[in-house]
This record gives sequence, C-alpha cells and structure tokens, in this order.
Amino acid sequence: MNTTKVTVVGAGSVGATCAQICAQRELANEVVLLDIKEGVAEGKALDLWQTAPINHYDSRTVGVTNDYARTANSDVVVITSGLPRKPGMSRDDLISVNAGIVKSVTESVVKHSPNAIIIVVSNPLDVMTYCTYLAAKVKSNKVMGMAGILDTARYRAFLAEALGCNPKDIQALLMGGHGDSMVPLPRYTTVSGIPVTQLIAKDKLDAIIERTKNGGGELVKLMGTSAWYAPGSAAAQMVEAIMRDQRRIFPCCVKLNGEYGVKDVFVGAPVKLGKDGIEQIIEVELNAEERKDFDNSVKAVKDVMDVMDGMKLF
Repeated sequence: MNTTKVTVVGAGSVGATCAQICAQRELANEVVLLDIKEGVAEGKALDLWQTAPINHYDSRTVGVTNDYARTANSDVVVITSGLPRKPGMSRDDLISVNAGIVKSVTESVVKHSPNAIIIVVSNPLDVMTYCTYLAAKVKSNKVMGMAGILDTARYRAFLAEALGCNPKDIQALLMGGHGDSMVPLPRYTTVSGIPVTQLIAKDKLDAIIERTKNGGGELVKLMGTSAWYAPGSAAAQMVEAIMRDQRRIFPCCVKLNGEYGVKDVFVGAPVKLGKDGIEQIIEVELNAEERKDFDNSVKAVKDVMDVMDGMKLF
C-alpha cells in the first residue's frame, strides 16, 4: 500500500492549524508535527488525534521533538519555524536569526525526504523561501512560499464585508512581495464574474487595498501576536492542491526565471499548483501602473535577498 505523508515543521499556532486542516481533510495517511520544544508537538498531535472520532477522519497525527527521521518520505513539508519579530528587533536581525533556523530545518527535511515539495510560511516570507531553495538544492518548482493565498483571502474577506456578499463569490489576484510592497490587482478582481470596480466606489476599494497591505499588522496590534487561522488555512490549501493534484491557480511566492522580465527573485505571482509542485508560472498582462508597482515590489524583495546574501550563510 502506498502511504502518503505530510510533515509540518513548527508546532506553534500556524503549524498546528495547518496540521489540523490537513488531517481533517484527510490529505495524507499521516500528518507529522515536529517542533524543537520537548512534548509540544506530541501533545498537540495527540489532542488532534482525539478529535478524529468527533470530526470523522482517519488521518493519523503524530508529534515528534526534533526527530527528522520520523518525517522520512514526506510528500509535502510545510515549514513554519522561526521567531516572530520582537519589539526593537530590526528586519535584518530577524532575517539573520530565521535564515539560520530555516536553513538547518530545510537541510534536515531534505536529508530524509529528498523528493518532498516544500511550502514555506516562515517570515520574512519571500527571503525565507529563497533561503529554503538554496538549502534544499532542488528544482525551483519544488519550493514555494505561502503568501498570496493569505493576502488575497484578506482582500476578499474585506470586500465581501463591504459589498455585503458571499466571500465564496469573490475571485482576486495579488502579486509581488509579502508586506507593504504587495500589489493587489483590482482589474483582476471579480464577484461572480462581475468586475469589482463596477460594484464599489474607487475610494472604498483603495481603502480596502491599504487595509489588505497592513492585514498582518492589524492583527498583531489587536492580539499582540501574529495571525494563525488564516495563514494555517492558506498553507493547508496549498498542501491540498499538491496532494490531490488539483492544478489550482493560486498566487504563490516563486522563483521567477525570466517571467515578467525578472530572473532569480522569489516573489508572488500566479501559478498552477499540482502534484509536481509549481507546474506553470502564469504571466498576466499588467498595465503601466501595475507594472510599476510590481517592479517596485520586486526591487524591495531583491534588497532583502541581498541582505541575506551578505550574511554568507551559503
């Protein structure tokens, strides 16, 4: 029997949420949760397993402390490891700490699951995806970052609220880096096929776009910590597209190889996601203003990648 396995590294709130959804949707026979804190992954995995009879699923959840041998032959690995940014910590400090963590996690993952497709959730997202790619030494279609699905989900949720409509009917596209420089694309946003620009005033739409760009910050202000339900759900949706070969079209952080005139930068773009990972990077037409915003976003991401390169980790 060909058993399937999904591993989530980091049993914090994002990782545990992702593992819970993967198990409930029965995306693999086994969902392994790994953490460095003794007992945390084991406890959360056991708690999750005890929901199986209630929620009617049979994916087995297993928790381990730093035992990568237990993750061997994973089909998909989700990396959520890393520290959140603390008050007084510069972005460069965060990059140096988390790049070290993500590099070591990736090397351990690939040693035991050389064929795994890797989804990165650690922050700063774009540069951590780049770090994972360098450490994994695999083709770029097998390493991707989760950002676009989360950012478009926030954008769509805010739009549904403003329009008083069902969030299921809203389709949207967003590109660029994960953060202030992201590029939501109202021209590619529709409600049941109707362009959103026909349904909402420009000033209201602009306000929603700004709120989307600061979506993560809004939650940190409210809770004193970063979000987990939506990021965990977004990562699980990517796992599902791969494990079930759904060939979904999602915005993901990917290595551009000449698309949009950009090479060797990890940045958000629409892709087709299936059993082989990124099966296609889709090039949509951008007008002059969208192109300018995207180019600025690419530059912002490249600057952060350059900071990591300067740390000489590889």
